Amino acid sequence: MIDLDFEPPVEDHTKAPDIVPIFLGLFLLVLAFFIMLVSISTFEKVKSNAVMDSLSSTFTTVLPPTTDLTEFNAKDGDILAGEAFQEQITTIFSTAIQVEKIEVVQPGKLMRLHIPTPILFKDDEITLRQDQLSLMDHVVAALSNRPPGLRQDLEIIIGTDVTEKIFLPDTQSIETRRVGELARTLVGRGAPPDSVSVGIKDGPSNEISLWFWVRPIEETATLFDDALKEMRARNRPPLPVRGPQVRGQQP
Repeated sequence: MIDLDFEPPVEDHTKAPDIVPIFLGLFLLVLAFFIMLVSISTFEKVKSNAVMDSLSSTFTTVLPPTTDLTEFNAKDGDILAGEAFQEQITTIFSTAIQVEKIEVVQPGKLMRLHIPTPILFKDDEITLRQDQLSLMDHVVAALSNRPPGLRQDLEIIIGTDVTEKIFLPDTQSIETRRVGELARTLVGRGAPPDSVSVGIKDGPSNEISLWFWVRPIEETATLFDDALKEMRARNRPPLPVRGPQVRGQQP
């Protein structure tokens, strides 16, 4: 038997790559990427509140019986739904056309947009521009998506000089015909008929104002009942005035 003196080769550890700096570099690179995302991002309160409301409503059944979310969903939920509607309308008009001004008069309840008339109508024409029909479809979709217990209404106001005259003309002016055409277009493309109304006011006719309302159904029903009572009171014939009666004469 031959005894061989065999020694394995010694490994050279100096040539092995050190992965610690590589791992640390990748970690710092990922960390810098997320820091950059956080620095350029913006906090949107409406979306965060909507997500919180959705999660609370979804997991209501797994919460203890003592936890009641009725008050939050009834009160704060209406405001969140109104703010989400206002954000949706703002996004629709900001990305589609040039809007003169967007005003949130009451957060979650009322907002107002000012649009130059030539954007929606051509010069001296009544028909709505064909390139704005897709915008009308987005508005119709927003008005038709009514949350439970709420209604979303649109009031179209255009400026005109007709109201400055003593006598109104026998025929409709171009301003009244335009707002009527705009309302008929919205309703014809699927908007709820009771959600669109039109009006005119003193002012230049080169601007159209759109008022978007978010109101509870009970509130609109109360306003309608009050208006109906007031109209009936105004149209009620006056009571006959009786003169002085003579003694012995039948009343």
